[in-house]
Amino acid sequence: MTILLGTLIPLLGTVLGSAFVFFMRGQMSPLLERTLLGFASGVMVAASVWSLLIPSIEMSGFTGPMSVMPASVGFLAGIGFLLLIDQLTPHLHIGADTPEGPRSKLSRTAMLALAVTIHNFPEGMAVGVVIASIMQGAEGISTASALAVAIGIAIQNVPEGAIISMPLRAEGNSRMKSFLIGSLSGVVEPIGSVLIILLASLMTPVLPYLLAFAAGAMLYVVVEELIPEASQGKHTNLSTIGFAIGFVLMMILDVVLG
Repeated sequence: MTILLGTLIPLLGTVLGSAFVFFMRGQMSPLLERTLLGFASGVMVAASVWSLLIPSIEMSGFTGPMSVMPASVGFLAGIGFLLLIDQLTPHLHIGADTPEGPRSKLSRTAMLALAVTIHNFPEGMAVGVVIASIMQGAEGISTASALAVAIGIAIQNVPEGAIISMPLRAEGNSRMKSFLIGSLSGVVEPIGSVLIILLASLMTPVLPYLLAFAAGAMLYVVVEELIPEASQGKHTNLSTIGFAIGFVLMMILDVVLG
């Protein structure tokens, strides 16, 4: 039951956020969008540090300076993996006019969905590797820790779902199509969770590396996409406030529930 809840809770957050398209008219306010992007960044940074990197160091099995080796290797591998996916996948970020990645004949809507999929996959990995750590009896990680990560990412996915579905609606798509695309963008999260759980079950010694790998992938998304998008235009202090609130909320969830 814990595994099922852990893998599905983040998806439910995306679905809930995408449903905003049925209740809100017009395009999302740029100020609100920046605030929500900052909030999402704060949640992901806190989850990367408290739920992934610190446990990775604690369960490394090494002492002294070598204790940070698995976390360092895994973190850099996660950054490199997302960098490679970013370069190989044609995608279009919300608010951008020029697609990134190789040239493609995909529609604008399809490339928007691919961009969000790239964002969501590391979040699914993060939930999966924490669940895998519990299944392997890792010290310092409890069932409550896994739920804290899942709930924190789900909270972050609510505004992210709205940020996806509402611009799609503003571009002329129907409310239902915008909702479905926004919701489907979160399906990759349980897929990523299950893949990591299966991999970890086969290779228990790689758990510290996988924890840091997920952290690196998540922070790549924050630094490469979320923060730049949140820092455009006026009133960028709202994104900073959103970041602070998201970071503190995720930290509290991890410490109190963990």
